[in-house]
Amino acid sequence: MCLGMGLAYMGAFVTPEPNHLPVAVVGSGPEAKVFAQTVKDKAGDALDVRTVAGRPAAVDLLKSRDITGAYVLDAKAPELVVATAASDMGATAVEKVFTPLAAQQGIPLKITDVAPPVDDDPTGQGLFFLLIALSIGSYASVAALGAAGGGLPLRVRALLAVGVSGVVSGIGALLAGPVFHLAHHDLTGLWGMGWLYSAGILFVGVGLHTFLKRWTTLAMMVLFVMLNFTSSGGLFRPELQNGFFGTLHAFWNGAGFVEGARSLLYFDGNGLTGNIWTLVAWLAVGLFVTAVAGAVERVRARGAVHEEPVTERQSAEPQDAEEEAELEETVAV
Repeated sequence: MCLGMGLAYMGAFVTPEPNHLPVAVVGSGPEAKVFAQTVKDKAGDALDVRTVAGRPAAVDLLKSRDITGAYVLDAKAPELVVATAASDMGATAVEKVFTPLAAQQGIPLKITDVAPPVDDDPTGQGLFFLLIALSIGSYASVAALGAAGGGLPLRVRALLAVGVSGVVSGIGALLAGPVFHLAHHDLTGLWGMGWLYSAGILFVGVGLHTFLKRWTTLAMMVLFVMLNFTSSGGLFRPELQNGFFGTLHAFWNGAGFVEGARSLLYFDGNGLTGNIWTLVAWLAVGLFVTAVAGAVERVRARGAVHEEPVTERQSAEPQDAEEEAELEETVAV
């Protein structure tokens, strides 16, 4: 766990650098194209630069999160347009690129934020910490269900997973709404996404527990902490990370939740459908794994019926060892 957490977190967060960070230069004619090409030549692979004819088109690209910033050319009053709610770190990176260019002309740069986060979450990172709370509640519940409910039929454990995920998402909605005021509207929608997200984790874990037993906790940590938090875009969007975490961001469930919450709360639902489908796909994977686990457990149960009976002393030691393994798993969480 120590090695995995170190590699994942330090690899994702220690040295954030622009990696094909998408920006736009607003203007028409040769001047805009020359300026954009000059910026691209200096930045290399750090930036992907395009030209946009007008400011409204640039704002639309910002709200669809196709670009991170737009520099409006003006000889007297240049302007940088950003959407901080999409990524505070991304907006900061864009400011560092274009502020010196305006300074070279001896002109102050006006910065306009077209999608600021709420005052209760000034950095826009509250949704990332909400993701952490939902994730810990979900994967810790997997260990509890494995230790305390291991003897229950799988269908009962599946029903418990549905109920537990509802409770976890309810706690998340309580934190996001009345407690910390991250969501000033659409709290019901946020709760629904939290339920999808939590249920996906729980069903994956319940299914894996049939095969991995005490190692389920480590597997859940790898899937839903080491790879999940680092690729979610909650702190750094993929344009500020290396290609590995940027690729995971496209389909991992944490990214689906964080980007979906941003779409719902700040961008009028732009891109929300795709994010919900990501969460649904993870839930479908969890249901599939659980169904396979159910089939395996039924085969094992039929095999156990045909085995010869053993004495109480012979059967006690393996059972005690199994109980001890489950207890270790719960303590590990």
